[in-house]
Amino acid sequence: MPMTRTTRRVRAFAPDPDAPGRACDMPDCDKPGEYRAPRSRENLRDWHWFCLEHVRAYNAGWDYYKGMSPGEIEAHLRADTAWQRPTWPLGRAGAVGEAVEAELAAFSGIGRPRRPEPERAPPELREALDVLGLAWPVTREAVRARYKELAKRHHPDANGGDRSAEERLKTINLAYATLRSRLPAEGQPRAAAGA
Repeated sequence: MPMTRTTRRVRAFAPDPDAPGRACDMPDCDKPGEYRAPRSRENLRDWHWFCLEHVRAYNAGWDYYKGMSPGEIEAHLRADTAWQRPTWPLGRAGAVGEAVEAELAAFSGIGRPRRPEPERAPPELREALDVLGLAWPVTREAVRARYKELAKRHHPDANGGDRSAEERLKTINLAYATLRSRLPAEGQPRAAAGA
């Protein structure tokens, strides 16, 4: 129902424009009943019409869950999360799930074997591998060959005593020592590397 000027409340405490124009439902009150309040939780569209003072008192004492056990309250809250509609996991309602899966497989590749993700280097070895410019997985032999190449290139004697080359060689030596201590010897299984 679209909101019109006559059905929209302008202020929070403004009287309901749909008020029936009768007296307050509270006994011995002759003020106009301009504010509605539900009679019970079973029928929330059946209204009491009160004046402002009595609707405030009624609302202060209103408890939607009054008379329900904790289990009933929990069940009611769970049902409310799905708007009182039954729900079930996708594919459990019968053959429809299989048909949907078959259609999705045609478009998205569901059911195709996934390529295994490449093995990642242990975190403690990543920096050392970066310094030597190697990719994981790596063997001791490859590490030794790369170390020899970099050591010759950055040795101070080969660079005329350059201090930056000397510092770079120190970093290369530390990376080589780290990898040599963590990688298994040739012929040993890789799991023994961390031990």
